[in-house]
Amino acid sequence: MAPASIVEQILDPANRADPYPLYAELRRTPVTREPDGTYVVSTYREIFALLHDPRVSSDPRSHPEMAATTATPEEAPAGLPESFLQRDPPEHDRLRELAMRPFGPPHTHDRIEGMRPWLTEVTDRLIDNLAGRHRVDLVDDFAYPLPVTAICRLLGVPREDQPRFHVWADALVETLDVTTGTFTQRQQRRHEVMAELGPYLGGLADDHARQPGDDLISGLLTDTGPHAPMARQDLLSTAALLLIAGHETTVNLIANGMLTLLRHPGVLDRLRHQPDLITPLVEELLRYEPPVHMLTRRSTLADINIAGTTIPEGSPLILVLAAGSRDPDRFLDPDRFDPERTDNRHLGFGSGIHYCFGAPLARVETQVALPALARRLVNPSLVADPPPYRPNPELRGPRHLVVEFDSIAPAAAEADRVMAHGR
Repeated sequence: MAPASIVEQILDPANRADPYPLYAELRRTPVTREPDGTYVVSTYREIFALLHDPRVSSDPRSHPEMAATTATPEEAPAGLPESFLQRDPPEHDRLRELAMRPFGPPHTHDRIEGMRPWLTEVTDRLIDNLAGRHRVDLVDDFAYPLPVTAICRLLGVPREDQPRFHVWADALVETLDVTTGTFTQRQQRRHEVMAELGPYLGGLADDHARQPGDDLISGLLTDTGPHAPMARQDLLSTAALLLIAGHETTVNLIANGMLTLLRHPGVLDRLRHQPDLITPLVEELLRYEPPVHMLTRRSTLADINIAGTTIPEGSPLILVLAAGSRDPDRFLDPDRFDPERTDNRHLGFGSGIHYCFGAPLARVETQVALPALARRLVNPSLVADPPPYRPNPELRGPRHLVVEFDSIAPAAAEADRVMAHGR
């Protein structure tokens, strides 16, 4: 039996805890071709160029393997079509503009930023729930419930329906795992989940159409700007996209962040006393331990010559973002975690027109969550290092992150009250 290629080793769940030495080996050949015809790109400048190249398609209908299993809005009335992230211009540009207007900058400046006080309350409540315990799983007990609660609030999902969203989010993320079954099996499962999620989101949209509120779905329904309103099926696909983009990315970012801080206790201590450190720290986490390691749903619309290799038209692409963000030809001392790094144009959320839609929300949630954990967990330490990881090589993060600590410090508001009353 032939030895496994570098890419096969990267995809092997046994190497999920530390793929970075494999990425370093992969970067020695910036563009490699796998036996199935997929081209794998691993160096920063080449990845960045392709993310901005209009000859690279994100539309599954352009992908030789995906085209036969991709449903259009007309073909999948019971489910949902692909989101705008899986469309090419000009369709992508029109739908993304419509989606961004009620979501965040530059059209709605305060929706995400305005969630900070509420996110702080939810974060403190989740940490309060850990009181009386000395060992917890930060994934199950904190990093997972926080973003799901946030995305449900953003979409206007009733609290009693949140457990259903947990199930759908997990199922959709599993369909992105290239190590789980065949591509056809994953697409079939994705269609099954979308067939369940679509009618639910449709009912939710009907409720918000009758009684609009201060939520994203209501914002999309009542938009009167250019190109509005968004077609119903596209609106539902956008809501489903945000369920994933605003959920799994943040779970991994928070879990990877706490793991990194516990491995760098000096930085953890600085964060306790210097909360302003959090903004550059999160950007360095997005470079050093990103939640998204690769993009797999890409293909070429024409021959592309890059790094001395011609990638033929119609070829599938894998862009290994995490390898690019540790490219020594782009970043000084790339394997060092440096929260004060100034030149940090990382690939943690991608780049170009398909830049991660949920990035603003993920940033704010992590900027709230990590300082609270750093401040309130007294003497935390890892129980297992490395922790167990999810098998997914694309959306990489710990499945569990078990930590021990002495006690839970009071929340900032409670601590101020105690000091003011001398007790």
